[in-house]
Amino acid sequence: MISTRLWTPATPSFRCKLHENDSVYHKNIPILSNRTQPDPSYCKAMMNISVRECQQCYMKTISKTSIEHMQPCKDYVFDRTYMRHTLVEEWLMVCDRTVFRLIVSIVYLAGYMVGAIVVGITADKYGRRPIMSICTILIPCTVFIGAIFSQKDIFGFWPSYLIYLTSCFVFACSIHGILVTGFVLATELVGPKYKLLTAIIGQYFFNVDGIVIFVAYFIQEWRRLTITLSIATIPFTFFYFVLPESPRWMISKGYYKQAGELLRKIAKKNKKTFNEESFKELIAEQERNTTNKPVVIGVRSLFKSKIMRNISINLLFQAFVQHLAFYGISSSSIFLGSSLYSSFRISSWATILYVIVLYLLLNRVGRKRSYLIVVFCFAILILLEIPVQNYISKNSEGHRTFIFLMNIILQWFTFSSYTIIYIYTNELFPTEIRNTGMSIHTIVARIGAIAGITSTHSLAQLWIPLPMVLSSILLLMAAFLAQMLPETLDSTLPQTIADTEQMGLTRMCACDYQRTSKQKEQPNNNNDQDFKLRYIIA
Repeated sequence: MISTRLWTPATPSFRCKLHENDSVYHKNIPILSNRTQPDPSYCKAMMNISVRECQQCYMKTISKTSIEHMQPCKDYVFDRTYMRHTLVEEWLMVCDRTVFRLIVSIVYLAGYMVGAIVVGITADKYGRRPIMSICTILIPCTVFIGAIFSQKDIFGFWPSYLIYLTSCFVFACSIHGILVTGFVLATELVGPKYKLLTAIIGQYFFNVDGIVIFVAYFIQEWRRLTITLSIATIPFTFFYFVLPESPRWMISKGYYKQAGELLRKIAKKNKKTFNEESFKELIAEQERNTTNKPVVIGVRSLFKSKIMRNISINLLFQAFVQHLAFYGISSSSIFLGSSLYSSFRISSWATILYVIVLYLLLNRVGRKRSYLIVVFCFAILILLEIPVQNYISKNSEGHRTFIFLMNIILQWFTFSSYTIIYIYTNELFPTEIRNTGMSIHTIVARIGAIAGITSTHSLAQLWIPLPMVLSSILLLMAAFLAQMLPETLDSTLPQTIADTEQMGLTRMCACDYQRTSKQKEQPNNNNDQDFKLRYIIA
């Protein structure tokens, strides 16, 4: 559904409509090129807009006195190579009406940020399962309403436009409950042995969402495409009756009876023995911690103590830099094939290979070392691309091959760096504020994406490679700061803020590697609650 929201407001190529019967787009129509399209020199001299916008949005007319005039286009003809009918075409959100398309993007982003705050805090307070279930119901409902009741011909432009904006906002709020809360719930339901595999699989399905766009090959009308995909999400509304609540969250909130019943059910299903004594010790330890230090849930908990504040700020900086670098470099879309559909196909299938390589790397090398290697190589590769492109002639076969290979390699580095820091953040934030922490992580990442997209054009005007150079510098800074984060390989998820603080901060990779090796030999008994939770079912 996310890919659909990115697809439907996309702007296809277009030109001015010459007459009533002019309905087929072709950029090389002679009459358009020779008689009605403004000359580039005239656009530069007389118009305060780009040449491309001038030629797309204005027509050249000749009066009876042979004097040329410029007039805005009254209607447009759109390229229907990939989509027969788009949202932009229906509402004519081009030229002087592009502000309406911009508002759609802003509302979607605002909804995502509001959802990150609201859903994150409520999921930590009321549980992962109910919040996620509400979001699974809202998504198909809002998408369906936005598609059906946004028909300009029936309801008029403003009513249909406002309905669509409202549906975008609610959809963006709800999608966060699925992505982040679902990711947190999945990792909290499994043990340390499978938490990496669970996280990798979750990121894989998020990134191959582009496969859904294959449906667009057969349904090339935006409203039918949206309705079809919204119907496909209806079965997920029954997740409430299938998914259990996180036992870690229930224990952190004092729901010991419900947690015990769930853990006994899990033990029975897996033909394991439920250790009553370990469970009672875990409850006693949790009650002592609650009595001695009442838990304060909220954003302030991320920055309350010195160690927790350092870890939180470091992780948020990593998220900001990764998204700034990725969106800044790829603000001109990555195109990997001969058509838009083949581009999505190559990108989606390549993700399968990325997941396998990344899983092997994280499982053997660890989170921190893998992240340092990926980010450092990512930064160096960006810098090397600048001189190499200068030695290859533009539009040549070698240039196209180079761009194709660079896109494949950069896509792996961006996918790997983002996935690692996402998993890393989830494993460092404690259960009692994990959803809140992941939500703030998402907001900061989005801010980084906005900064990357908006700053690229202005920086490139000063010096074309400047955005790439600054991205490389920030990536190297992120790699340096990441050395202070603790390793989480073979460690259990922290239950409380105190557990995260006990993991500490390290400065050298060698020290972290030695600590991880010792953890493999014997469990870390300092984290009593999570240690006991791990061995309740034996």
